[in-house]
Amino acid sequence: MLGDVTQTTGTVTTDVIPGRSRRPRVHRAWIVAAVTFVTIIGGAAFNSLPGLLIDPLHTWFGWSRGEIGLAVSIDMALYGLTAPFAAALMDRFGIRRVVVVALSAVAAGALASVWMTASWQLMLYWGLLVGLGSGAMAMSFSVTVTNRWFTARRGLVTGILTAAGASGQLVFLPLCAWIVDRHGWRAASVTVALAALAVVPLVWFLMRDHPADVGLAPYGGEHTEKPAPAKGAAARTVRVLFDAARTGPFWLLAGSFAICGASTNGLIRTHFVPSAHDHGMATTAAASLLAVIGVFDIVGTVFSGWLTDRYDARRLLAVYYALRGVSLLFLPMLMAPAVHPPMILFIVFYGLDWVATVPPTMALCRERYGEDSAIVFGWVLASHQVGAALVAFLGGVARDVFGSYDVVWYASGALCAMAALMVLAVRRTGAGHRGVLEKAA
Repeated sequence: MLGDVTQTTGTVTTDVIPGRSRRPRVHRAWIVAAVTFVTIIGGAAFNSLPGLLIDPLHTWFGWSRGEIGLAVSIDMALYGLTAPFAAALMDRFGIRRVVVVALSAVAAGALASVWMTASWQLMLYWGLLVGLGSGAMAMSFSVTVTNRWFTARRGLVTGILTAAGASGQLVFLPLCAWIVDRHGWRAASVTVALAALAVVPLVWFLMRDHPADVGLAPYGGEHTEKPAPAKGAAARTVRVLFDAARTGPFWLLAGSFAICGASTNGLIRTHFVPSAHDHGMATTAAASLLAVIGVFDIVGTVFSGWLTDRYDARRLLAVYYALRGVSLLFLPMLMAPAVHPPMILFIVFYGLDWVATVPPTMALCRERYGEDSAIVFGWVLASHQVGAALVAFLGGVARDVFGSYDVVWYASGALCAMAALMVLAVRRTGAGHRGVLEKAA
């Protein structure tokens, strides 16, 4: 008697059972993508908190904004520097194990901060532990999942997974702001730890490292055997960096993405709330505006992924950076005690543009660097976070020195104009591009 037969295509998996009709179900790749989406949402809890803690910690402990900004900058720098190694570790040990360990590190750092009494402890718990843990779940996580599980719709999936961070921001920014306002910063740290731990069971039981683990082909692709675990993860990561560093496009992408990080995570996410508070706006109102950025970030990033599948990624990036720079030049004039229509217009626009840069940047890495693209993008992301770290620190110092954030807004606007020129300088030539053309032919 014939047993059950399973047929797999790029879009659905069909169970063929003698005497019964075929019953299609959703491809497992979309389930893995959904788990990744939820994991990134859970991870957004600890990314939402630093900007909300600057004023409370300054008031509670008397630490300068520069000291607090330094802890945030350590977190952001380690987030970026861990990312490329995380991609290699996922190749070596599997996605599930790396992400579970990362979530545990974040929970430990957030919980330990409840008992801190000195600024060096903030740098240790939030800077080191949370930075390392969050870095292991950086964008290289979504790149690895996308590259392994999807052949078709990669731009769209990249946009959706990138938007997950904005979705988490939408959920956790108002919640954490309310908790800080009503119950203090310690309660908010505990909330972050619990959010990280809550995601662990989902990752362990529903995530799979490779389509071959469940006998499937990637969505829209051909079935391939699961590769053997890659040994020498750290050495491979460094080797890929040295190889990429010998190419011009790497430095252009890394430099422009550093400016992207400086003008988003380092600037708006870290300093928008205290800057608005300087102008008399309530902390909860300012945090709600950041959450609104998250709403439109989802729309903008998914739409950017759709555009990336169809248009020149370089030109998309140039438009994104140029418009972002112009908007930052107007921001100091929009600050006021109450929320008014021009500020809402800025928030909507900035949300649409926030991480719209990610899908085209990933596409350029994939086009240029092929199977090493996840690790290369990890290094490009490292530059993103280094840029964010510098502005998180220097923004706090500028506020201490000048008594205002205005100079930081203007400088960041000028940097965005520079980023627009850098991405246009990435030439559409080379082996990676020829490979794309050959495939298209």
